[in-house]
Amino acid sequence: MSQNANVKKSSGGSILSSLFPVLLIVAALVTAFFIFNYVLGSPDNFENGDPNGHPKVGNYLGMMYKGGFMVAILMACFMITAGIVIERFLTLTIAGGKGNANIFVRKVKDLIKVGNIDGAIAECDKQKGSVANVIREALSRYKIVDKDTRLDRDQKVAAVQKEVEESTSLELPMLEKNLVILSTMASVATLLGLLGTVTGMIRAFSAIATAGAPDAVALSSGISEALINTALGIGTSAIAVILYNVFTTKIDKMTYSIDEAGYSIAQNFALN
Repeated sequence: MSQNANVKKSSGGSILSSLFPVLLIVAALVTAFFIFNYVLGSPDNFENGDPNGHPKVGNYLGMMYKGGFMVAILMACFMITAGIVIERFLTLTIAGGKGNANIFVRKVKDLIKVGNIDGAIAECDKQKGSVANVIREALSRYKIVDKDTRLDRDQKVAAVQKEVEESTSLELPMLEKNLVILSTMASVATLLGLLGTVTGMIRAFSAIATAGAPDAVALSSGISEALINTALGIGTSAIAVILYNVFTTKIDKMTYSIDEAGYSIAQNFALN
């Protein structure tokens, strides 16, 4: 794969990745408000079929609806988080290539040590991951500069290292794309959940104040409905935080493998 091919691949992937989060957010908001109004707000979930009244005893869908419009926004946050998780999982699985990356790197390093550059390139073609793409570009550059008698050893090493850095800069944005949305959901979901709880508590106490006499049942019902927002927010945030760390750890391992293989290629020049 040439440098130009890598650039075209990166540009095409960038356009698709830029459109994906926009479409995901719009779809999540539309779906969430549809579920909120027509599933949670269905008359079947409420006493006397009135969504403005109390939910039926034990009907959690009706209770969620009474949590207010913030429930719909939090549902959208959960859908966005789930969409990004699925997209990143598929992308990183493909980027990981075939087989175990550590075994692949060791095999390539062994081939480089014995000078079998063509064999190492063939292994990269079989692996077909982001690590393999970077190593392949470095090895191709290695073959070119190795035949250039105008360059001394240090210049050849520098040329190979530069190729590794440039190829890595093309692969990393694809690996890290949309992770910022996941990290944003990790903090925003909790804040939105707390906001929904506070507004729900305000409504509950206002209703009791208007009624005049304290109503323990109405108060406890209002509090439970308000706390639904907190539960949704914290749940979404926990999922986002855990999976964000899982993905970043996987990307760090790929980056380490690239650095390790790049160092081996450069060292091979330095020792020859």
